[in-house]
Amino acid sequence: MTTLLLVRHGETFDNENQIMQGQTQGQLNPRGIEQAQRLAGEMAQRRIDAFVASDLNRSIETCRIIAEPHHAEVITTPLLRERDWGAFTGRYIPGLKGVPFPDDVESLDALLQRAQRFIDFINEHFKGQTVLAVGHGIINKAIQAQFFGKQMREVERMSNAEVRTLMIP
Repeated sequence: MTTLLLVRHGETFDNENQIMQGQTQGQLNPRGIEQAQRLAGEMAQRRIDAFVASDLNRSIETCRIIAEPHHAEVITTPLLRERDWGAFTGRYIPGLKGVPFPDDVESLDALLQRAQRFIDFINEHFKGQTVLAVGHGIINKAIQAQFFGKQMREVERMSNAEVRTLMIP
């Protein structure tokens, strides 16, 4: 059994300002750093075999803080990147309500396929281990939807620096 500790990155300046980040790098704000440090303290005594993060800065930064007490390296993968929001990227989220999706937004099918590839990646490279993986709100939702065989709307939104445990057979 592989234990996947799925984490959403700490709060960023763009989260705070309700900006659609998508696949931009992002930067943790002071609250996000504090959230990651708190989680690092909670995980410090837990055996974790590997630390994996999206290749976007906000996830790498969160993962490095959590991995620090373990003196562990962080492995990055584009499979954990946030959904590509295309022309919505950089826009004020409340202003997008009711606006049709632009053609360049990553499709739900592509997102779910990428989520499944991430689950397969974990199972292939870390079978039987405990892995802490730091991703983003929407990709983490897609991973959980794939894992539990649910629709994305059935998966509850993750808060910044929240952890969900998936036991992969």
